[in-house]
Amino acid sequence: MKARTALISLFSSTLLCAAPIAVLAQTQAASTTQANDLPEVDKAFVQTASQAGSTEIDAAKLATKQSQDKDVKSFAHHMMVDHMKLAMQLKMAAPHGVAVPKDNSDTAALDALKPLKGKAFDTMYIQKLGVEGHQQAVAAFQKEAQEGQNADLKKAAQKALPTIQKHLQMAQDLAAKKGVQ
Repeated sequence: MKARTALISLFSSTLLCAAPIAVLAQTQAASTTQANDLPEVDKAFVQTASQAGSTEIDAAKLATKQSQDKDVKSFAHHMMVDHMKLAMQLKMAAPHGVAVPKDNSDTAALDALKPLKGKAFDTMYIQKLGVEGHQQAVAAFQKEAQEGQNADLKKAAQKALPTIQKHLQMAQDLAAKKGVQ
């Protein structure tokens, strides 16, 4: 009986701590980036690029489960594959000793998607992550490509920029096809 009570107590406290742990993980990812010995423009790029990529991957996983539309699922699969490659390229471009945050998705964006299904999910996914997310990513990659101080990160941004721009165009095309504003 004591073991059962202890197990229930442990399970309850684990559930109560789940949300703060997600926030803590995101905070730790941001502080890891800020601790990197890089110029501010490069720190901002590493944080933004890693968060955007992680968010795209997690949102794409949701889309494969929650969307009923084959075009949305196809787009999501493409995003998942490409952003996994881009995450690896970012990690490889980071100077020795610089930690690239992983699993630092935008939890607010993902939480907004999670309760949605079907057309409502598709609309928000295309609008917020497809179009708006890639507009922000293009801006971040362009800034690093133009203003970055670390040669390896700058080169990685320049190399990845056409892929991110292609994603934006794909998202805009999908939005037009599905009537998403």
